[in-house]
Amino acid sequence: MGHAEMILAVAGMSDADVAEQTRRLAKGAKGSGTSAELAAFAFARKQATEPWAIGAADMEKLEKEFGTAKAWQVVWWASRCHYMTKVADAFQLPLEKENPFLAMPGAKPAK
Repeated sequence: MGHAEMILAVAGMSDADVAEQTRRLAKGAKGSGTSAELAAFAFARKQATEPWAIGAADMEKLEKEFGTAKAWQVVWWASRCHYMTKVADAFQLPLEKENPFLAMPGAKPAK
């Protein structure tokens, strides 16, 4: 979740907003966000907790919200993030002390 927090901060969210968003997502809270965002979050959570249960209906939900090409982008990014988390966990890699994403062009530090 730490890298997600860093990316949200770079996107310009305040520290308080980042903390609230990650708390809500970690608990699986629903309610706020667009229907597309909620569909993507639900897919990512299911992929993380019960990947064997993903089926055609899950893809149909993503395709309804994003279209076919963007639905596959959601799948790809969620897969990549889950993979990187597993690699970091396996090697017990700590998060960076400083946000490395702030070096990117256009990055906005938290307010």
